[in-house]
Amino acid sequence: MNEWLKKLLAQIKELWSKWTVVQRAILIAIVAVVIIALVLVTRISAKPSSVPLFNTAITDEAARDRITLRLAEENVESQVNAAGIISVKDEATARRMRAVLVREDLVPSSVDPWALFDIERWTTTDFERNVNLRRSITEVVKQHIESLDDVDRANVVIQIPENALFVEDQNPTTASIVLYTKPGSDLPTNRKKIEGVQKIVLKAITGLTADNVVISDSQGNILNDFEGMAEMDNVSVTEKEQKLIQKQEAIYRAKVLNALQQTFGNDRVRDLNIKIDMDMSKQKIEAKEYSPIIIKADNPDTPYDDSEIVPSVTISSEEVHKEWKGTGYNPEGPAGVEGQNPPVYSDMSNLYGVSTESGVKKNEVINERQVSSEKRPTIDRVTVSVNIDGTWQKKYDENGKLVVLNNGRLDREYLPVSDEDISKATLLVQNAIGYDRSRGDAVSVVCIQFDRTRQFEEEDALYFRQLQTRQTLIITGIGIAVLLVAFILFRIISREMERRRRLKEEEILRRHQAERERALWEAEQQGMEVSMSVEERKRLELQENAIAMAKEHPEDVALLIRTWLMEE
Repeated sequence: MNEWLKKLLAQIKELWSKWTVVQRAILIAIVAVVIIALVLVTRISAKPSSVPLFNTAITDEAARDRITLRLAEENVESQVNAAGIISVKDEATARRMRAVLVREDLVPSSVDPWALFDIERWTTTDFERNVNLRRSITEVVKQHIESLDDVDRANVVIQIPENALFVEDQNPTTASIVLYTKPGSDLPTNRKKIEGVQKIVLKAITGLTADNVVISDSQGNILNDFEGMAEMDNVSVTEKEQKLIQKQEAIYRAKVLNALQQTFGNDRVRDLNIKIDMDMSKQKIEAKEYSPIIIKADNPDTPYDDSEIVPSVTISSEEVHKEWKGTGYNPEGPAGVEGQNPPVYSDMSNLYGVSTESGVKKNEVINERQVSSEKRPTIDRVTVSVNIDGTWQKKYDENGKLVVLNNGRLDREYLPVSDEDISKATLLVQNAIGYDRSRGDAVSVVCIQFDRTRQFEEEDALYFRQLQTRQTLIITGIGIAVLLVAFILFRIISREMERRRRLKEEEILRRHQAERERALWEAEQQGMEVSMSVEERKRLELQENAIAMAKEHPEDVALLIRTWLMEE
């Protein structure tokens, strides 16, 4: 192998030496082109494939941002090219996200989510195109519905009738869908999800209306009968309203209870009840209000109100004054015709009369305002009841000891909360809940004694137990002190007796020694030969040595004797 490689290298060198400069440049250019082509092919093949979410570019930046944000919430990676086309990683993800976007009305009106499935082929008739279009739409709708998390399987039937000549003869487009939900899914009772499935079908089929869409479950129950779900919706709304009231009551209760417990203590404020009546109805109120006209506004720099207000302003006025004098008015017919006057007018003939009429007409203008407001859920009434317990004080006798009753309990005195404190607590509660007397709010703060029988029993038992323990400790201390005193006295008496016994023995020994010495001395005086035993001689020598030592070193001997006495 090495020889073949050497021969090959030798041949290449020989050919390279024989080639001209032009041939060498051509070879280098070919090699460079091949290397660039390989690099491009490698990069293109390494680039991840993606599927467009919609084949139509989304030019609206706001709509595109909403779509990308929704994709990010579903943990779906997306790419947007310069033209505005959004791409995802695979077709399954694209179908699932198209269903989600259609359900939540995030697809712009200019985008056709089904354009990817409009496949055109040559040499096909219009009938085949219509059949293929219907099959394609049916399959795509089925795939989109099955891509939902709550749907396990779906059967879709879409009927698109042929175009009739007259509109009256045109049959409507219909769609029937049977959903097989996954175990534990709430789709059959969730109105929002059912409306999402219905929107998918309505978006997919042109000319289809909500009245011609039937969505049912595997048992044949119609799911998109929203009129029949009104009762369920009412129950859900009622539950939400009750939760809202309970949440508001909990907020008020925590606020009031915290304020009272910080003032009176946690143990004295236990019972606090709050009831809130709320009007959950929505009312739209339209009214016309009239207000006076402000000629001059109030000057805020002055301490008084110097504004000028008039109820109205006169735009125009007319004063009428009429006066008439003459004979009585006798209405008769034309000349030559007999009159048909009533007797009243006939009697007033040729009478002199006076008539005066006066009046004033004015056109006034006032401020007029059209008011339109919508009444949201409001609080109709708030009622609060609070019970604050008084304080208990233990009674002491003249010696400063607790008073014990005949039944073995400590004597206590109950001090209720004063009326002044009750009034202040009521004002505190009213300010905490936003008290409004006009809407019927009621706040009651009372002082009712709590049942503290068990608490007092525990306190009494603890007190008597401590008292008994104290007495036991005192008796034990006295006994220990007596024992110590007795032991000390015993030690003193025993030492005194031992000292006396030792002194007595020493006295006896001293007497015996003195008698012996006197006997020896007398014997020496008489010239008698005295024989001494070895023990006596040894003892005599030790005694003489001790006497000599005591004379030479008296301090050491005294220290030795003191040490013996302390050891004994």
